[in-house]
Amino acid sequence: MFGDHFYHQRLRKAVATFGSLFNNLYVLRKDSSGNVISTVRVPLSYAPKDKYLERIRENPDLNNDTSTAIKLPRMSFEITSFQYDSQRQVPKTNKFGVIDTNTNKKVFFAGVPYNIYFQLNIYAKNQDDALQMVEQIIPYFSPQYSVTIRPFENYSSIKEDVPITIMSSSFTDDFEGGVETRRTIIYTLEFEMKAMFYGPIGDQSIIRQTQTNFFILRPDDQDSDEAVSNVFITPDPVDVNPDSDFGFDITVIDKIG
Repeated sequence: MFGDHFYHQRLRKAVATFGSLFNNLYVLRKDSSGNVISTVRVPLSYAPKDKYLERIRENPDLNNDTSTAIKLPRMSFEITSFQYDSQRQVPKTNKFGVIDTNTNKKVFFAGVPYNIYFQLNIYAKNQDDALQMVEQIIPYFSPQYSVTIRPFENYSSIKEDVPITIMSSSFTDDFEGGVETRRTIIYTLEFEMKAMFYGPIGDQSIIRQTQTNFFILRPDDQDSDEAVSNVFITPDPVDVNPDSDFGFDITVIDKIG
């Protein structure tokens, strides 16, 4: 209905970009003397918060370990919503291009701005593990952190800065029942990512000649102005590579006399 098929994987890349920010966090366990006794890399996955809570609650009794429980600490994240951002919209006719071949270039029209909202959940069974993870995240957001991405897979020269802003944070301690019941501490961080969605990529020939017409402005009531000259500008040579440093040939055709 709208035209040719295109798919720039903008949402998929947004998820991958967001997840890559938090895939290298560690929790250190120390003894009473302050010596590190273990280092745990925190697993990260794309999953809803309710899914993890249900899995954790499947085996709340630590004395009856009949099934494998989810190991804590860990983190999960998901997209909660996304919406159009009218404040960042520029004229739709704005465009930019990159050289594709010696005779053609690819044209990209202005994208459509959307805000993508993520929720990052941090799970731990003790407060110190949770605080270690939180403290490794929030100092980088003040409240914004920008990453540079390549929005088009086949055009690595095109780059885009994507701001990610931390919107809010909350804390819950899911601890009910006796001391033998498993405890789950959850920190929830809400983020906003400003993304752009692009339409199909167009083709356009490379301009190899310009023509400028000069006229004499008549103050009287004549129907049209008098043509003075035409100026033609072409690269030298005419088939030069677009990336080369070249000169110009200028041809002036005098219309007077």
